[in-house]
Amino acid sequence: MSKYLFLIEELNANALPHRATGICALRISSFFEKIKELLFYSWIHSKLNSEKIEELLKQAEDDFCVAMRDYPECSYCFDDFMGFLPSLKEMLQKDIEAIFEGDPAADSVEEIVLSYPGFFAISAYRVAHELRKNGITYPARALSEYAHSKTGIDINPGAEIGESFFIDHGTGIVIGETTVIGKHVKIYQGVTLGALSLRKGRQLKDRKRHPTIEDNVTIYSGASIFGGETVIGHDSTIGSNAFITESIPPNSLVKVKPYDLEIKRK
Repeated sequence: MSKYLFLIEELNANALPHRATGICALRISSFFEKIKELLFYSWIHSKLNSEKIEELLKQAEDDFCVAMRDYPECSYCFDDFMGFLPSLKEMLQKDIEAIFEGDPAADSVEEIVLSYPGFFAISAYRVAHELRKNGITYPARALSEYAHSKTGIDINPGAEIGESFFIDHGTGIVIGETTVIGKHVKIYQGVTLGALSLRKGRQLKDRKRHPTIEDNVTIYSGASIFGGETVIGHDSTIGSNAFITESIPPNSLVKVKPYDLEIKRK
């Protein structure tokens, strides 16, 4: 027996309630990967294989049940999620179309599904949001953090995001819990949709702290938009590095004045 066994047991004597388990985080990420493969099976494999599909379904169900074992009071089950699958595929198909139409560098929709970090993060968000909406909070957050670790894109599962969502490049994007995003919105790398102030901490829980982005808005790299009362009106464009804490009317163009550059010979 290790001489440090007592030390480890002592350090864990006053553990928090058994909710946020590491095994849950591992199994919910495994569940997501299998669901993504099932949704786009014919895009990944050369032909349908019933035995392989059955195997993936069984593994996905096992992952789901293990991830949900700390939620015995929750009535949402694997069958409920499978009933959500057609709606999920429809939403993701619209996201794929928005990315393909908006990115001239994309050679095919298969390329988007298999290699785009923005689509990976959006896919994980849409699954996590469904779980969160049904009271499965920790697995939802664990899945969003899994996508964050893989892509550098941080989307809280509590955010509300409409169809045809396009993340371009994506690294460094932060979308807060109470953010509301409309349809056909395009966001570039380094954008923050955040809370204006967190000085009151948990007193702000369940209050709208993050901005609303209406339909057909484009937000370029490095822009920061803060505040629960801040609304970016539809059909607006927010330029790179803009810092916004108040609402912008529809059909607006917001841009930062160019900096003075001094160029000298070396």
